[in-house]
Amino acid sequence: MAESFIHELNIGGVKLKNNVFLAPLAGVADSAFRTVCMEEGAGLCFSEMISAKGVSYGSEGSKRLAYHTAAEEPFAVQIFGREPNLMADAARFFVTEFGASIIDINMGCPVPKVCGNREGSFLMTEPETVFEIVKAVAEKAGVPVTVKMRRGYRSGNELAPEIAEICEKAGASAVTVHGRFRDQMYSGVSDIGVIKRVKERVKIPVIASGDIVSKESAGKVFEETGCDGIMIGRGALGNPWIFRTLTGDEEILPTAGMIRDTSLHQLVLEIEEKGETVAVREIKKHFAWYVKGRKNAAALRNVAFSAETREDLVALLEHI
Repeated sequence: MAESFIHELNIGGVKLKNNVFLAPLAGVADSAFRTVCMEEGAGLCFSEMISAKGVSYGSEGSKRLAYHTAAEEPFAVQIFGREPNLMADAARFFVTEFGASIIDINMGCPVPKVCGNREGSFLMTEPETVFEIVKAVAEKAGVPVTVKMRRGYRSGNELAPEIAEICEKAGASAVTVHGRFRDQMYSGVSDIGVIKRVKERVKIPVIASGDIVSKESAGKVFEETGCDGIMIGRGALGNPWIFRTLTGDEEILPTAGMIRDTSLHQLVLEIEEKGETVAVREIKKHFAWYVKGRKNAAALRNVAFSAETREDLVALLEHI
């Protein structure tokens, strides 16, 4: 069972209560959602990916993505880019100005806009650049540095074991591996074998990512790869209780009351951070995920997406 693999984890001196993490989900993993996931048992949550170049330009939007509260600590900030000096400067900025406990380097984002700038998963095709970035960030950050990557950039050309070893030599304290190639995006099946091959190649902790949505799938990944931890992405959408499921003794099946209480709690946190107008706009998708599988889910999703005020969303909850 998955729970037999759950334990405290030390990443470069940062002690975590368990080894089940929330992924750096762009447009999803804001402070409110991360707080809910931590309250439900996540051992570590990552910020949405933040542009190092944006930080160098003084972008307020980039800085806002690093906002977090004490409830989320220890907290990991993920940065992306390709210039070693800008990456190192951004890392140091988030450590000194936002108190980041861990800096994560994105080498896994598959979207064309990012890869077109030779960032994200494209970096895996440039081993020398990978080494330079990780080394620069590790030397300047002052906190542990981790790297998130994919199996490789193009199907059939597995790069993760080699890149993970380079990251380790450059000073990384852990690596996370998603078992799909970049050109697969999120289609097909995440390969477990590559995570095992990475684990056999490096001594630092290896975190498995991809298609982990239940105790069964988590247990399979732990058992077949020997990984040190797991990262939950899409499996947490509308289901922050997955962390309690994976770190506890039984599967948590949320009741209507649990959904109402949790989604309202998240809404309140969202409003506290961003104000009602922005909060309602950005949390709509979460409400749509929360009602998935419920009676009249399609109608409830339509209500969620048409909501304009806090009262609109609160009224929706009465019908779950």
